Amino acid sequence: MLVNAQKIKAHRIKLDWTQQQLADACGVSMRTIQRVERYGKASNETSMALAAVFEVDKQSIIEEQTPIKVIEVNQFKALHIIPLCFAVIFGMVLGAMVMNMLKT
Repeated sequence: MLVNAQKIKAHRIKLDWTQQQLADACGVSMRTIQRVERYGKASNETSMALAAVFEVDKQSIIEEQTPIKVIEVNQFKALHIIPLCFAVIFGMVLGAMVMNMLKT
């Protein structure tokens, strides 16, 4: 679950607690608190413990997730590469012919 790492850290600093003190109050390791404050990732149990210790609603510390936009890929975009390949090959052949004519 994603939590708002800045809010967690702000609540901790407001209480003038170290990460270890917060970890002890939540019943988790200090490494867990470090991970929450750095990456904003917490288990459901950890987020419930944080909300209880800070005396806030769990929803207030959860990061709002924006919906993922699905982007449709135009299947015909690959067809634009075919004329490009023909143009490159034609240019190489034409260039080779010109170079061959200039040699003689």
